[in-house]
Amino acid sequence: MQRFMTNLSRFMAILGGIVLTALIILVCVSVLGRTLNGFLHSEPVVAVLGDFAKTLLDAGVGPILGDFELVEAGVAFAIFAFIPFCQITGGHATVDIFTSMLPLKANRLLQMVIDIVFAGVLILIAMQLYEGMLSKMQYRETTFLLQFPVWWSYAASLVAAVVSAIVSVYIAIIRMGEFFGNRTILSIGGADH
Repeated sequence: MQRFMTNLSRFMAILGGIVLTALIILVCVSVLGRTLNGFLHSEPVVAVLGDFAKTLLDAGVGPILGDFELVEAGVAFAIFAFIPFCQITGGHATVDIFTSMLPLKANRLLQMVIDIVFAGVLILIAMQLYEGMLSKMQYRETTFLLQFPVWWSYAASLVAAVVSAIVSVYIAIIRMGEFFGNRTILSIGGADH
């Protein structure tokens, strides 16, 4: 089960990375297009390039239409896609100034409670995303510029949120086993800084 959850988490992180990379490229191209558009509209460039500047502008050199709508939808998915891997590897940032002085049993109890609460919160978020998606579907809400259905981004985020919730429930169960079985199954981890 550990191998499956780790592979699922890794797959989601890679998928989130691909989406995030695509969004970065989209933003860069859009900013470049917006800059070139402004440049091609400037009087000195029009004076030098003349009809060529107009031809480029007519060809569509400019910002990507609806770039912020795509970024908004994609970043939400990417965030949820990274959570499972961060959770299963113990990669969340931790501040252990006080907990490092506690005995192992107290740290296990604290980690178990934190992971149970985190799993509960992710389940709640997934449920709310589902309700939100149904609402957006029912009212056929679309984005302003691209006119794509808003529920599409909710659905993508929901898939990633459900995987996040499943992995977090798995981790919470592991932490309960560690606490009640008085043994270490997963490292507590924490991001290295």
